[in-house]
Formats: sequence, structure tokens, C-alpha cells
Amino acid sequence: MDLSLRGFVVYDRLALRHLPHLVFFVVVGAALIRLVTLDLALCRDIVIVSGLLATTYAAGLSLWSRLGPLTRHLWVAALVVLWTLLVMLTPPLLTHAYVWCALPLACGALHALGQRAGMVVVGTITLVLFGQLTRSAGGFDPEMVLIPVAAVWGTTALYRAQLRDAVERQRLVDELRGTRDVLAREQRRAGVLGERERIARDLHDTLAQELSGSLMLLQAAERDWEHRPDTARTRVRAVADGLDVSLAETRRMIRDLTPSAVAEEGLEGSLRLLCLRAEQDGTAALVRFRSTGGHRCELDEQAATTLFRVAQGMLANVREHARATSLLVTLRHTTDRVDLDVCDDGVGFDLARVDGTSPSDRGFGLRAARARLREYGGDLAVDGTPGRGTRIRASVPARARTGALLPLGPTAAVR
Repeated sequence: MDLSLRGFVVYDRLALRHLPHLVFFVVVGAALIRLVTLDLALCRDIVIVSGLLATTYAAGLSLWSRLGPLTRHLWVAALVVLWTLLVMLTPPLLTHAYVWCALPLACGALHALGQRAGMVVVGTITLVLFGQLTRSAGGFDPEMVLIPVAAVWGTTALYRAQLRDAVERQRLVDELRGTRDVLAREQRRAGVLGERERIARDLHDTLAQELSGSLMLLQAAERDWEHRPDTARTRVRAVADGLDVSLAETRRMIRDLTPSAVAEEGLEGSLRLLCLRAEQDGTAALVRFRSTGGHRCELDEQAATTLFRVAQGMLANVREHARATSLLVTLRHTTDRVDLDVCDDGVGFDLARVDGTSPSDRGFGLRAARARLREYGGDLAVDGTPGRGTRIRASVPARARTGALLPLGPTAAVR
């Protein structure tokens, strides 16, 4: 809609700007050709005035951007004077040759001077037309006089309507562009708020809980320090161990918040590093990554980053809830889509109780992951059974987009 409306505005501008000028030079050129074919005594004077009129008109057009308001008024006045002199010099046989110059002159006056001053010039042109046509006809001839006058005023009315429409269309384009900018800002704001919500959940589920527990243990150790020092020392050691875990978790979150490694390493490389870190962080005793499929697709940066963020969230859920010993992350390529499977042998869960829409859904959240994938035409499928592990599949279509395309990388060996 924006492009079509902008196209109409550009078309109106070109028509309003160039069509009257084209009509003017066509009329003057046709009149000069006719003068060449006639041998009249006034032919030389008419040609000179016609040349001055055309030169003045062309000079004003070429210097239009440099003309101030006063200079434009003088330019229009010079054109009207030269045209009046021209029609007065023209014998009755050639009167109609220059009469039709009144049409582009009236439009040019409206464009250069605005509505009020332009209508004054149109009135002046009408008086000149009326007098010259009456003189040429040897008296008032309604058909010969009124038709050109009506043509001038009809053209002027149409030109004014076109000017109003062009201004209105430009206003609509500006409003549409402003609305689009507002929508883009709101989308960016919603993305920022969503990311803040995710970070807040991560902080609440990890660092805040650990700090709260550590504070309670330290308070208990302070009460037991004199009467039960061994118990107090045990609690202090527990706090130290908990803070060490919290420090590792905080560092992991900082790594997650740094600029996306997907743009540098590709999706496969980033997932391989993510699985390596997950094994080091104790997500599972064995974390493997593999890539399958012979067709190597391309994804834009946003879609690839979304898959990577989904993998981060799913691995965080495994670390917090699954108590898994083995975890397999599979990136599967097909001709039209890319699938990411995260399978663990943990405790699993009941799909009837945890469907991704519950407010208790922790970490990255199945609901948030599904929403982000659907922005790119993808989806999230969850298959879990209590005591038999969980399998989560995230998928996005592998079609070209306007953004920067990222290679998924070379085929990765199974770790």
C-alpha cells in the first residue's frame, strides 16, 4: 500500500510539474511552424516575441530552485506581458495559434504563486482572451470567445483539484510512513521487553534463588556460631559452594547476552560450542551434537539466531529440571526446512500438565519459544513422558529472506 500510494504521488508530481510545460512548448512550436509557412508583414515581430516568451519560460524552469517568491512573481508577470503582446500582435488569422498558451500559463501561475495570486493572474489572462478573441471575431461571438475562456477555467479547476489531491496523497504517505515507524519502534520495544522478561526469569530462577538461600544459611550460621561452630562452618561452606555455582551460572548468562555468535560461527558452529559448554556446566554427563541431511540450506540471521536461542532455552530447562545423564542435540536439514531436536533421558513430564502455556513454565519457556519460531513460519513440537525423557523439535522454513543470509556451516561430526 505504501509503495502504490507513493507511486501515485510521484506520478501526480510528474504530471503537475511537466505536463503544462510540455503543452506550452508544443503550442509555441506549432505556432512558429505555421508562421514559417505564411509570409506576413508581422511575422518577424511575432517570431521575436515568441522567442522571448519561450526563452523566459525556459529560463524560469531551469532556475526554478534558485528563484525566490519575488522573482517568481516577476517571472509570471513577464510571461503574461509577453503573451499579451504576442496575442495583440497576431493577426486574426493566427489568433488561435497562441490563445491556447493561456492554459499552461494559468497552471504555471497557480503553481508558482499559490491559490490567491494565481487566480488573479488567471483573471487577467481571461480578460486578455476575451478582448483579443472579440477583436478577432469582429464582435462578440459566443462560440469563438466562450469556448477558450471555459477551457482556461476548466483546466484551472482541474489543476487545482490535482494540486489538492497531490497534497492529500503526500499527507497520507507521510502518515503511513509515520505509522510504519511507530509500528517498528513498538516491535523493537516489544522485543526488548520480551528479552528483559526472559532475563528476569533467568535471574529469578537462578541467581535470586541462590542468593536468597545463601542469605538464609548465613543467618543460621550466625546464630549457631558460638554454640554449634561445626554446624555454622558447614553452612558457610554450603554458601561458598552455592555462590560458586551461582557465579558459573552468572557467567553463562553473560555469555548468552553477548552479541550473537551465530553471525560469526554459523548456526552449526554455535550449537556445537553450546553443547560443549553445556557438558562442562553439568547439564548432562554426556552432551552430543550432530548434523544430518545432505541438502545444505541457508537461513537469515534472525531465523538462525532464533533456533540458537531456542536451543539455549531448552538446554537451560534440561539443566534445571530434567536430571538427565545423556542429551542429544540434532540439526536436521531438508529441502524446505531446518529442524532442531533436543532429546534427553531425564525425568520427563506430563504433557497434560505442562503444555507451554502455564505461567509456571520456567526458563526460556515453551510458550516463548513457540511464539518466536512462529514469527518465522516455524513451530515447536514437544513429546515427553514421565520417567522416559523429553524430545523437543523446533523447526523453521528454509526459504530466502531479505535479511543477511547465514550459511548453516559444514557437516558436523558427531561428538
